[in-house]
Amino acid sequence: MSGTALTEQVLLSFGWAKDAGVQVLSGGHINDTYLIDGRYVLQRINHFVFPRPQDIIENMLGVTGFLREKLTARGGDPDRDILQIIPTADGRPVYIDDSGNYWRCTLHIGGTASYETPDSPDMLFEAGRAFGDFQSMLSGYPAVTLHEIIKDFHNTPARVQQLKDAIAADPKGRAKDVREEIGFALGREERAGLLMGLLNEGKLPLRVTHNDTKMSNILFDENTKKAVCVIDLDTVMPGLTAFDFGDSIRAGASTAAEDETDLHKVNFDLDLYRAYTRGFLSAAGAALTETELDTLPDGAWAMTFEVGVRFLTDYINGDVYFRVKRPGHNLDRARNQFHLALQMEERREEMGRIVREALEG
Repeated sequence: MSGTALTEQVLLSFGWAKDAGVQVLSGGHINDTYLIDGRYVLQRINHFVFPRPQDIIENMLGVTGFLREKLTARGGDPDRDILQIIPTADGRPVYIDDSGNYWRCTLHIGGTASYETPDSPDMLFEAGRAFGDFQSMLSGYPAVTLHEIIKDFHNTPARVQQLKDAIAADPKGRAKDVREEIGFALGREERAGLLMGLLNEGKLPLRVTHNDTKMSNILFDENTKKAVCVIDLDTVMPGLTAFDFGDSIRAGASTAAEDETDLHKVNFDLDLYRAYTRGFLSAAGAALTETELDTLPDGAWAMTFEVGVRFLTDYINGDVYFRVKRPGHNLDRARNQFHLALQMEERREEMGRIVREALEG
């Protein structure tokens, strides 16, 4: 275990032997994650990204407890269908080591795998169904009781203001070279405020949302490829259904990676959008209001536009937030996402029609 943050004391705190089998899991990008004796997933919560780990634990305990009751009532398998927190040897939900690190353990769900991208529309349907079911089961949970893990995480108008601040400061002198991209973003400021405006007017309900609905945050059965369990609950907090739906579409319905520089390869695929939408609404449709259903396509646009704004902001600021692999990487990402958002604008009517078709079965 030398060279890692994992110590014998951490193992002992959970009642494991100091020579327990430890395997480093490298799938995540934020927390340090280990598989212990092939049975448990142990994580050190990243203090830099999440300065209040106790809030994550409290949110997770509340949400998973609620989900376990729901799953049990409908005859599901709560040990397989939802993350189960394993307490420390003395019954605490988290271990805090001498350095102030928070360690959390969940039960490993065997016979499953996660995937970065879907290999078929059927898998995308399953992803939609999994996140839709997550949304539906939590529709009765009081979202206002949850901690806000990252302030204004999906507040699109706030992200536009951050871009304005970056342009005004212009620490690297880059703003003059990206006037076209700045114009694209600021020219859509009013549209970017649609969903938050509806929330503030009481026309959209505040929901429990996952806030990181990428493909790799679902475990699939290795044999059937059916979705089993939604994972990575660190960013569960109050939000809008359209944001969770939209974040999945942003990545899942694009024909290229978010940093593809050849924009001819970057296309919003309506067939992929349709597959995810059918899956999502097969599980969540009955739990959503008419306004939520009407604005699902706007969520897809908002999440794509917002991420593009964040990439552009980081480029102007000097690439201080997102990890880059080459000069101009964040600018390439911003152009990619704006290109995708523009296609969604052009196909907004058809996106809405697909939502209604999916509701009709």
